[in-house]
Parts: sequence; structure tokens; C-alpha cells
Amino acid sequence: MNVIKSIQPNSPASRTIIAPGDSLRRINGKRIGDVLDYQYHSYESRLLLELTAPDGKMKLVRIKKPEGADIGLEFDTFMMDNAKSCANKCVFCFIDQLPRGMRETLYYKDDDLRLSFLQGNYITLTNLSDHDISRIVELRLSPINVSVHTMDPELRNFILGNKNAGAGIASLRTLVNAGITINCQIVCCPEINDGAALDRTIERLIALGPNINSVSIVPVGLTKHRTGLAELRPFDSERALKTVRQVESFGQGIFFCADELYIKAGLPLPKHEFYRDYPQLENGVGMMRLFITEFEHELAKNPGAAVPGGNFSIATGMLAAEFLTNLLKTAAEKYGIIDSNVYAIRNDFFGEGVTVSGLVTGGDLINQLKGRNLGNRLLIPRNMLRNGEDVFLDDVTVADVVESLGIPIRIVEQDGADFLRAVLGG
Repeated sequence: MNVIKSIQPNSPASRTIIAPGDSLRRINGKRIGDVLDYQYHSYESRLLLELTAPDGKMKLVRIKKPEGADIGLEFDTFMMDNAKSCANKCVFCFIDQLPRGMRETLYYKDDDLRLSFLQGNYITLTNLSDHDISRIVELRLSPINVSVHTMDPELRNFILGNKNAGAGIASLRTLVNAGITINCQIVCCPEINDGAALDRTIERLIALGPNINSVSIVPVGLTKHRTGLAELRPFDSERALKTVRQVESFGQGIFFCADELYIKAGLPLPKHEFYRDYPQLENGVGMMRLFITEFEHELAKNPGAAVPGGNFSIATGMLAAEFLTNLLKTAAEKYGIIDSNVYAIRNDFFGEGVTVSGLVTGGDLINQLKGRNLGNRLLIPRNMLRNGEDVFLDDVTVADVVESLGIPIRIVEQDGADFLRAVLGG
């Protein structure tokens, strides 16, 4: 899996006899098994690479470079190894709630340490050996993101659907004690790991000390495709309010409820300063507050004489619609009338209980916006689309939506400043 696919031009490797098709075996005598080994052992300024050519002959290559600079090798696979899949059967697993017939890759469940360190994915620690734990410490893989859910071993076994899941708590303690920084996630399920169970989890995480950097409390997400799965209750407004107040009562500055809980509870979002450096954005924690803050900063920079960008429309999830409407009102106070419509898209594909914009599909956009007053362009957020693609989760493309609605689409980045630019016609 560590076969070299290409060599970056003008890189240190490009000035050597290394060629595509060679396999990287060792750096400075250390075996290279995956991308973490490669990145860690290639950090030094002087390197001796051991490679095997396609014909089986060995190559020894010396490289001099600035410390920390990239060698310039690109491999057949990103991780130079097979990804580790999930060994759990979580009672709330979102992938188990997907409808049939979607793209095959959407049903793959990863639980890979390397993706946690390199891309911020959350792992459960249930598929790691003692060697894996030692490797995290040896390579100083910090921070990593861990799906904790509960600090009660038996309850964790139940929630993760894995009789060995409780052992992951001991692994968590080992990592923290070794100085590894951890960001934690708790998917909160009413009557399972909320209430008194959540109190105990928070107390035990506090006891682990300052290497627990942040903890998100996220409401369980339930789709309409749950045939044969465990019965779970969604959060209502009363339970959301109770949970937010419960978490806030600990006052540790590391526990953060997802935006969705504040909105369901009818509470205002915390101020910008509350979220520190926004360590839990990917879990929907502080995402709307950051968006509003970015919008307000961009608004303050723009001259009041700017001309609103004509008649347009905005499509978003149910959760964000009121916030975007209020931002438009704020902009109108500075620039005059802004002729727009905000459409909150009901999620018929996954079910009405799913309210975030990132799970709105192209089909729902088309079905609910066809024949509506859309103006001269439609604004949609980038997170409706698959990463790096112009495709929605239901395989409908942006071009399909443009053709069906007969209107150009402006894709807005997850950035309040870009939203204002789009509103003003940019």
C-alpha cells in the first residue's frame, strides 16, 4: 500500500532516483507502515530512504531538506494502508438509518485512529490494540477525537453495541495520563445516557484533568428509516432545556451543547467568547454563532452605500432559517430593502426530525422550490454538498437543480462573510 504514485515537481524527492512504482520500506531504519509513520519519520532534515523498485531491486536514497519539510512523495492511497472499519453496532448509528439505494461509500463506517488525527474524525477506541495505544503515545498523536458517549463501562457496552466497548474507557485514561490531548463527543439519547448518567460522565471527564480539551453534547439524530432498530426518543423542547442547563451548571469551560439543543430549548445562543477557539465546530457546536460573528464583521467592513444584490432566494435547513432571516433584516437596516425569500426546506428524504442544512437533499430542494418565487438566483450552503463535489446526498447534482428550477445557484461557503457577499450580489 506504500507504492509511490507520483513525485511532486521541485521537491527533495524529485532530485533523486526515486520513481513512480517504487515502494517505500524504511526511513532512517524505521519501517513505514502507513501515513503516520511516513509523516513522523520524514520530519528530520537528513533522511535515508530504503525503497524497492517494481523489479524487486533495492534502492537507497539520501535526502537533505529543511526540518519538517515534505519529501514530496504521493502514494497510491492516502493512508498507505487499509482503513479500519467500525466494530460497533451503536444504538443511534446514523449510517444504519440511511435508506437503501444510496451510493455504496455512504454505508461505510470508519473508526480509524489515523483519520482522527489527520482529519478530525471521531473514533471509539474499541478496535485499538495495546500496540496501537502505545503508538499514539510514541508518535505524540495529539489531539485525537473520541466518541465517549458515557464513562460507565456497562452502559458504553450497550450504547456501542459492543461487549468490549467499556474497555475503551481505560484506553482513554491511558492516553490522557500520557499527555495526549482529547476532544470528546457525547451523542445524548433521552432516557439512556442523559440525566443522572450524563452527570456522572461529565464528572468523570473532569476528573481526568486538563488533557480533556473539549466535550460536545449532541442530541441524537433520528431519521424515518429506523425499521428494525432500537426505539429511541428525540429531544423535545423541555428535555433540551433541561440538558443545556445541566451542562452549563458544571461551568468548566470545556463542555459545549450543540446549537440544536439551544434552538430546541428556545434559548439564545451563547456569545462568541463562550466557544473559545471553537474546538467542536464539526459537531455543530458554535457553528451558528461563528457564522453570525463573521457576518457582523463583514457587515462592519462594507460601506453603507453598497447596493443589495437584486431579487434572490435562500434555501436552508429548518434549524437555520430563522437565523438567516434575522441576518437579512440586519443587512437591510444598513443597505435598505433587500428583496429576498428564505425557504426552510423540510427534510422529506430523511424525515422531518432531521433539520440541519447539511442533510438537505437535491430532490427535496427541487420538490419544495419548484414554482416558488425564487428571484434571479438561489443561494445554498456548501455543506449541502458532498465534500469537494457538486452532488447532494441523494446523488442529485447542482446542475440538476439548476435545470429543474431554471435559476442559477450561488454556493455559499460555511462563512458568514461569504453569505453577506452573496446577499449583496458577489
